[in-house]
Amino acid sequence: MLQQPFSLAEKVILVTGASSGIGRETAIACSRQGATLVVTGRNIERLSETVSMLDGEGHISIQANLTDDDQPDDLVNALPRLDGVVCNAGMADPLLLRFTEKEDVDKTLDLNAKSVIHLIRLLVQNKKLNRAASVVFISSINGNKCAYIGSSLYAASKAMLSGFMKAAALELAVNGIRVNSVEPGMIDTHLLKDSAVSEEELEKDRLKYPLKRYGKPEEVAWAVVYLLSDATQWMTGSAVVIDGGYTLQ
Repeated sequence: MLQQPFSLAEKVILVTGASSGIGRETAIACSRQGATLVVTGRNIERLSETVSMLDGEGHISIQANLTDDDQPDDLVNALPRLDGVVCNAGMADPLLLRFTEKEDVDKTLDLNAKSVIHLIRLLVQNKKLNRAASVVFISSINGNKCAYIGSSLYAASKAMLSGFMKAAALELAVNGIRVNSVEPGMIDTHLLKDSAVSEEELEKDRLKYPLKRYGKPEEVAWAVVYLLSDATQWMTGSAVVIDGGYTLQ
């Protein structure tokens, strides 16, 4: 019987999109459970800020644009062997379908789905995942459990990611590698504060949630820690919904 099933001690965890929001909070939560972190993102200054917030020592940051042709290969080549991977890098730009261009489709799918697929492909092919490693995708209820006006591209990208998660879970099970996802509802991050939506509109939307608020980044991070830990050794191909009860309605 595991004495501390939620501990991440002696595990090396890669977190993408770790410069802010859910990615940063996930890195912090993992470090508090004893993990050594490799954090990556496009902004090296903000990545350095993330590293400064982590408990423990030995953490590293690697600047990388996962949608670049060459940088994912360079990132994977620089990585140690991993016990966990959290694919968090992504974007959510609301846009009505009739106003979208091909470039908008490519940009959203490239970052939210295709970059994740390519990263996991490279990690597997380069044997960077230890046996019994855990891979966690940050997906969304949007595209999997529901959809919103203006989110057609985002919803498509997250549904694509969920399909990949299930197939990858089957393929990698032979090596004891688990692949799961977290599907949050609306999370209160800096993206909301920088949006064009008014506070009055946001408050109206918050009240649609049974718990009458949006989620917090750290609440998603704690679920990710659970999936990375040995407490979920018999859990793969699953999507954990964290949405304040929104999809119950």
